[in-house]
Amino acid sequence: MVNHLHQQGHDVVVFDNLSTGHRQAVIDAEVVVGDIRDADALGTVFSRNQIDAVMHFCARSLVGESMVQPYDYYENNVSGTLTLLQAMQRANVSKLVFSSTAAVFGNPQAQLINEDHATHPINPYGASKLMVERILRDAANAYGLRSVSLRYFNAAGADPSASIGEAHDPETHLIPNILRSVLGHGSALKVFGDDYETRDGTCVRDYVHVNDLASAHLAAVQFMQGNSGAHVFNLGNGTGFTVLEVIRAAEQVTGKSISFDRAPRRGGDPAVLVASSEKARRELGWVPRFTDIADIIETAWRWHVDARY
Repeated sequence: MVNHLHQQGHDVVVFDNLSTGHRQAVIDAEVVVGDIRDADALGTVFSRNQIDAVMHFCARSLVGESMVQPYDYYENNVSGTLTLLQAMQRANVSKLVFSSTAAVFGNPQAQLINEDHATHPINPYGASKLMVERILRDAANAYGLRSVSLRYFNAAGADPSASIGEAHDPETHLIPNILRSVLGHGSALKVFGDDYETRDGTCVRDYVHVNDLASAHLAAVQFMQGNSGAHVFNLGNGTGFTVLEVIRAAEQVTGKSISFDRAPRRGGDPAVLVASSEKARRELGWVPRFTDIADIIETAWRWHVDARY
């Protein structure tokens, strides 16, 4: 996102506690090390900079971890966001783009999930994000805060330049774990659950490229210029792939045979999550560039081949 904003001519200040982020990934932007639960640190950032809009990516975001550490998720994702919103209010900053998630929906009741789909999260991570969406609606009514919540489905891929990509420790996302296994990095690849009611028994997910997510965030800021209130948009490609299908696509991209171990289901994982992004296309003018799973994997593969772990 920082790279995308810089390319579009915007000045950026990054506020991050670096618990999962990497300072070296930020180019041509100031990095302030701090925690969103620290009101004083936030106040200093807002007082020293003329901020037009905030993009809020900070979150604990592991579904399985949230099932066993729910207090940490509510403290960081809900309480931390509230501290941020209060700091914005004191600084008279009235535009926020919020990273929400498909986890707010829980078990889907339709093949394609649109924004009107019922929200019944089945894990604390999704519940914490849904609570923030509700806070943002209340803030719009009470304070005039303008916000856009972007419900990501499965973020994937890397910048096509291979200059930046996924570098988590530990890595929990499917595509990087597949590619790391090909390169001999990390532990053996695991497929969690093969008894779901899907076409091959493994989970189905909708993968959306990180650069497409970045373009949606900038479109959201532009949208808020002319639209008050709290808005939500789903971001996905509208096509779902099973875990085994993603593995087969990775074999085609890498030219390697990929082995894996089967493991039990993880708690809190729904069987299928596929987005309808028609609202984002219609109202934000958002058009994803990366719609083929092999193309998404190929950008990630280039990054992992060159990455130094």
